[in-house]
Parts: sequence; C-alpha cells; structure tokens
Amino acid sequence: MPSKAHQELMTFIVEQMRMSHIYQPVMLKVLLENKGKASRQDIARAFLSYDRSQVEYYENIVRNMPGRVLGKHGIVERDDTDYRISNAFTELSNDERLELIAACDAKLVNYLEKRGQTPWQHRKKSSGYVPGSLRYDVLKRAKGRCEACGVSAEERALEVDHIIPRNKGGSDDQSNLQALCFKCNAQKRDRDDTDFTEVRKSFDDRKSDCPFCDLSTDRIVVENELAVAIRDGFPVTDGHTLIIPRRHVADYFDLYQPERNAIEVLAHECRSTLMESDKTIDGFNFGANAGESAGQTIFHVHLHLIPRRAGDVEKPRGGVRGVIPSKQSYEH
Repeated sequence: MPSKAHQELMTFIVEQMRMSHIYQPVMLKVLLENKGKASRQDIARAFLSYDRSQVEYYENIVRNMPGRVLGKHGIVERDDTDYRISNAFTELSNDERLELIAACDAKLVNYLEKRGQTPWQHRKKSSGYVPGSLRYDVLKRAKGRCEACGVSAEERALEVDHIIPRNKGGSDDQSNLQALCFKCNAQKRDRDDTDFTEVRKSFDDRKSDCPFCDLSTDRIVVENELAVAIRDGFPVTDGHTLIIPRRHVADYFDLYQPERNAIEVLAHECRSTLMESDKTIDGFNFGANAGESAGQTIFHVHLHLIPRRAGDVEKPRGGVRGVIPSKQSYEH
C-alpha cells in the first residue's frame, strides 16, 4: 500500500499542481531523483535540458564555429546535421582515444583558468546587471515574444537588450530596454556600432520655434529619458494629458522604438495616476494626429491621453471615429 507521503505528493502533482511553465515538475523530479536534495545549479541544469531554444542556440554555434573551423583543418566531416571524426583519424586505439580526451580536458582547464567567465560574454548583450524585477517587467511588456521578429519565448530564448547600448550612453531605464530572441539580438549587435551612433545623436534634435521642444519644467507632470508628459493647454476633459517625445520629430510613425517604449511607459503611469486621483474616470481616448489632414497643428509628435467619464457626452459610441462626425455613429 502506498505511503501517506507518496499519496500526498501524487495528489499534489496530478490534481493540484498548476503550471505556467515547466519549473515545478522539473524541480520536484530532480529532488526525487537525488533522494530529496539537490543544488540550485543541478536544478538549473535540469531546466536547461528541457529548453529547446538553448539547444537551438548551441546548434548554431556548432555549425558556425567549431564545426566549420575543425572542418577546414580536416579534423571533422559533416554529414547533414551529423558530424564525425575524419577517416584519417578513425583508427585510434582505446588508450590513444583516452589520451586525446585528457588533452582536450587540459586545454579546457587552461583556457578557463585564464579567461574566467569571459568565454560566455557572448550570451550577455550589455555589461552590468539588469535587476530581475526590471527584466520581468520588460518581458511582461513584450508578452513573452521577441519585439523584433515576434517569436514566442517557448520557441526561442528571450534576452533583455539595451536598445541604445550602455557603451553608447544608453541607460537602464525601461524605455531603453526590449525583449529580443537570441537570434535577433545577435544580428542587431552586429549593427550597433554604426546605426545606434546616429540614432543617439538624433535624440538631441530640437527646433527653436517648436513649443514642445522648449517646455518649462513646471509644466511637466512626469518624464523619463526620452519623453515627457504635460497637461494639455486646451483640455477636452479634466486631466487631458499630452505625452511628447523629447526629440523633435513631426510624425508618430517616424519615432524610434525606444521613444515608443518611453511614451508607453508614461502613458501607463499617467493613466494610473489619473484614475487614482479621480474615481469618476472609467475610460480614455488615446492617440495622435499624424499629418495636417488628420488635424495635426503642432508638428512635433504628441499623443493625447483624454480621460472619459460616464455621461460626459450624450452618445460616446464610436469614440475616435468621431474625427469624421458623420461616421461616428454606426449600427451593426
């Protein structure tokens, strides 16, 4: 007859365990396999064994680095996805093979003693530590998908990337971080030295006669590295807020991704503050006018965050469709 401990664990696993990832059953399995005790490193290794995206990452490494180099030296040969020692080296005795393995081990030990953790820096896209809570917020904002190609974190490992690299002046502000899969991050890295230098310079673009390029500090409600929020000078409703990139750019669609991120952060912050301070707010209109024909009068991007309250207009249905009044009302 099963023990009480066995029954309790089986009930938990089968009936009570709720999973958002593989972690719980894998950790429990490792502990059971090791008679109830395992190190954090052992458990982490077990997680990796189930992570197909990590295997894919190192498959690319095999193909593009050691597989290619050893092939050029005539040491290994490739047969589709398989590799083998070249025919010239197949006639090795068991003792010779063990001696060669020991030589490889010695080479590894010597290299790692000299380099420490530097061989793995290719897995870190910026120097320094990004706190776990900030990493979580960035990945949560991305909905578990690469913000460049859209691949799911379940298919390919996601990394938190500095859009403007630290070594080019980028900060750890959430507006300068994005979630990229390892493939997109590696490809982006190859272009950083050229593209982002010019992007960084352009963030300083200002226009002397633009009212949004020279805002007095007392008008600013909240700000971050790349954007500011102010109250609208001619509010549609109480609390009407404008969210504005610091860089002078006319069209919303010409914003850089870090500016979009910065605006998104401020939009959420302003929305929360407004709702906390005014319990009558139960909706918002949010958007930008892009182009003169769309009603834009100040040609520096600004997004309107307009609080709405029940009954503030007689027939609110249609919302932003009201930019063309005859099209606001519609029936299904």
